[in-house]
Amino acid sequence: MKTTRRNLLKSVGAAGASALLAPGIATAQTKSWPPSETGAPKICLGVNPNLDAAGLRRYKQIGVDYVLMGGPPLPWTEDVLRERMSRFKTGGLTIINMMIGGFPKTIYGKPGRDEEIEKIIQSIRAAGKVGLPVIEYNFYAHRIVEGYYEELGRGGAGMTAFGFDRIKDLPPLPDIGAWTLDQMWANITYFLKAVVPEAEKAGVRLAQHPNDPPAPISRGSQQIMSTLAGWKKLVDIIKSPYNGITFDCGVTRELGEDPVAVAKYFGARDCINHVHYRNVIVRKPYVDYTEVFIDEGQVNMFAVMQELVKLKYTRGLYPEHPRAIDYDRERENGIIGQYAKVGGGGFGGEIYNVGYTKAMLQAALAR
Repeated sequence: MKTTRRNLLKSVGAAGASALLAPGIATAQTKSWPPSETGAPKICLGVNPNLDAAGLRRYKQIGVDYVLMGGPPLPWTEDVLRERMSRFKTGGLTIINMMIGGFPKTIYGKPGRDEEIEKIIQSIRAAGKVGLPVIEYNFYAHRIVEGYYEELGRGGAGMTAFGFDRIKDLPPLPDIGAWTLDQMWANITYFLKAVVPEAEKAGVRLAQHPNDPPAPISRGSQQIMSTLAGWKKLVDIIKSPYNGITFDCGVTRELGEDPVAVAKYFGARDCINHVHYRNVIVRKPYVDYTEVFIDEGQVNMFAVMQELVKLKYTRGLYPEHPRAIDYDRERENGIIGQYAKVGGGGFGGEIYNVGYTKAMLQAALAR
């Protein structure tokens, strides 16, 4: 074929385009999909500790390999924990976190707290021996759940709303009373100084969940974990990765804070020991908001996931608070947990949450 100026330019242009495209093509062809989740956040769901084989299987079917749950009564023992860990492992699920509770004398600084704290220390030691990586806990003076109500969202799905004005004048409960910030900070400082050194020895991280709802007053009691300043103060009491928080991006937004900036702050200090991953629409910080579907709301869920991946966070990531959809409402026991009457959902809602969260994780890992 006769070589002309036009043919020569075409040939050079095609070769140049191929050279430019080749690196991208090669990357697309050689990069594995789905991206490896090794060293990434671990998607988990809360389950009943007495889950049967069929229950275990349904979580595996939706791509969940990690679970969390409430712990046994205090003190936890190695035998009880090992049996539970082993039973779930047989079903292909790893227990990544257990919630510890049952220590009111410690929370309120009453006589008998030393005996409670000793039981907690025994529990931490047992957890370390069986390889449980995280123990989560609350330190509420009172949790003002009376302010929750159901609000209908898209298609009539149930949302969980909170309005402080509805309950701001509720009196203290007789068996709890009213507590000040100074009292509560003194009580948790006493607690942390006793248990954090034991958690370090056992290799078990502690994660305190923030106040949720983050109302300033709960039946007359002030709340130590209802502000970002409070979260920061907690981790500064004993500066250790074993004295950490549950980073909840939904609660963070309820405070009027930027979830990505807050994740950076605590991630840089290696004290995010568990994550709750959910979305919310806030009308007024602290006191007026609605928990919504994970794919709507004011939290940039992808930016949060990107930050967690950037931080190389590898512990539990819980897409919690499923919304109430008809699929769950129509089935017996379909709606689960304490949110059942205020817009909370069931397993169908959890499937939706997990699918969305998995997509966010894979997208973040692929960038």
